[in-house]
Amino acid sequence: MYIEKQLKKRRLPDLFTFEDGRKVTAENADERRAEFREILQREIYGEMPVLPDFVRGEVIKEPADRDCAGKAKISRIQLTFSVKGEEFSFPFWLVMPRLVRMPRFVVAINFRDNMPDEYIPCEELIDRGIGFAAFCYKDVTSDDNDMTNGLAGVLAKVGYNDTGKLAMWAYSASRVLDWVLENCDIDRQNIAVAGHSRLGKTALVCGAFDERFTCAYSNDSGCSGAAITRDKQGEQVAFISVRFDYWFCKKYHDYSDRHHDMPFDQHFLLAAIAPRNLYVASALEDTWADPESEYLCCVAAGEYWKLYGKTGFVYNGERMANVTEVFHEGCIAYHMRSGVHYWSREDWNKFLDYFLK
Repeated sequence: MYIEKQLKKRRLPDLFTFEDGRKVTAENADERRAEFREILQREIYGEMPVLPDFVRGEVIKEPADRDCAGKAKISRIQLTFSVKGEEFSFPFWLVMPRLVRMPRFVVAINFRDNMPDEYIPCEELIDRGIGFAAFCYKDVTSDDNDMTNGLAGVLAKVGYNDTGKLAMWAYSASRVLDWVLENCDIDRQNIAVAGHSRLGKTALVCGAFDERFTCAYSNDSGCSGAAITRDKQGEQVAFISVRFDYWFCKKYHDYSDRHHDMPFDQHFLLAAIAPRNLYVASALEDTWADPESEYLCCVAAGEYWKLYGKTGFVYNGERMANVTEVFHEGCIAYHMRSGVHYWSREDWNKFLDYFLK
């Protein structure tokens, strides 16, 4: 079939062989997923910090009666947690529907500290019965080489000197979920983490390392996210590991001009989310992210779900995805829309169609 032939050309590392040469079976599938996480920490994202000593939150803005036409309760929470005795705080928005008991829930990692925001359609989410939390990634640590501010500075004090900022933002999304699970009545069987672009990469990392999230949603995450790296079009390791070196651990830079030597590819990250749900969204004109490599990565990773007796990615093997096409039948879902690199309401609504099934 056409898709399998295209995938074979990428010469990907085998999902089903341990580093010591053992073969992966249904009985040791979880062990191999743990190895995926070890490889991802060692080779690309850096060490994920230990669980916090504590997590607490203070409500700093109470809901107003007119929030989302009176359909939602929007609160502002100042979250504080401690890692090995070092405390850190950042704010997030909590938005809960007034008329839905125990709603499905999304933790959204965002570029701005707005509510509502152009990337997070607050009323559409509420109208579909979804509760959510959202925070600005720069409130956790700056998006630059400064490793002394925010959570980066805290982690450096306790020995996490090679943790990339994608891992820090992912870790912070999990801390938001800590507080939500302790303080809110939500549907614990339907919790998603979501992000766009670099924060789509972050959402995948979060979903891979925190199994309380039953779905990870990546929008246009591309290189070092949901796209296969080998022979990828657009952004490649040679660019991203230099321009955004602080997103990653130091080892990743070694592959800037030899990505075919990597002992992993991004299908390891996607497969680490199995057997839970995964949603990948692409845009036709987002050639920097490379929709074809995102689609092929879903195909490659989808085989791993079979070890759990689940259906991974249901796709058309004779061609790449068409614009407006959605693939919602398996545990891996995908859609392609027209347009450029952006987190649109169309993207959200297609994701919600799947999340609410």
